[in-house]
Amino acid sequence: MTFETNTADATTALPLPVGRWALDPLHSAVNFTIRHLGISKVRGRFTQFDAELVVGGALDTTAVNATIALASIDTGNPDRDAHVRASDLLDVEKRPTMAFRSTGITGSGEDWTMAGDLTIGDVTRPVTLAVEFGGLGEFGDTRHAGFEATGEIRRSEYGLTFAPGMLGEAVKIQLDMQFLEPGKAEA
Repeated sequence: MTFETNTADATTALPLPVGRWALDPLHSAVNFTIRHLGISKVRGRFTQFDAELVVGGALDTTAVNATIALASIDTGNPDRDAHVRASDLLDVEKRPTMAFRSTGITGSGEDWTMAGDLTIGDVTRPVTLAVEFGGLGEFGDTRHAGFEATGEIRRSEYGLTFAPGMLGEAVKIQLDMQFLEPGKAEA
């Protein structure tokens, strides 16, 4: 299922009930990929995150806010994860979270884009995500809305300049999110 609209202007309504849609963390994931030595990819995820989808009556009153605990990084290698959290690399004491706040949604049919501000530590930069609406599904008496969002950031733009040559500059992001219909309990 995709957003079914005829126009992409800010007054276009989404096919979701208006209200605050809570994250379903059991059916959501925050994943990333980064090049290692320029020859292969390291894949990882963050295990602690929260997000909220606020659906308004139109695109210009719809927003997404999310926060990720950077210390929850998991690349499948506990020693590497501990090193990445350390002060000489990611420095999670100084940069405990990554936060996203949407600033606009555009598109129609199957092609949607969400612009926003991504903050890591004390650096905020604009980022654009391609969004696919997976549709609505029933689970028990609760409706879930599913989304996939993908994008890319450049580490140096956030002051993350450690390990040049070893780690790639680009970090690809893949978000798989399910949200629960307003007024419904987590299923």
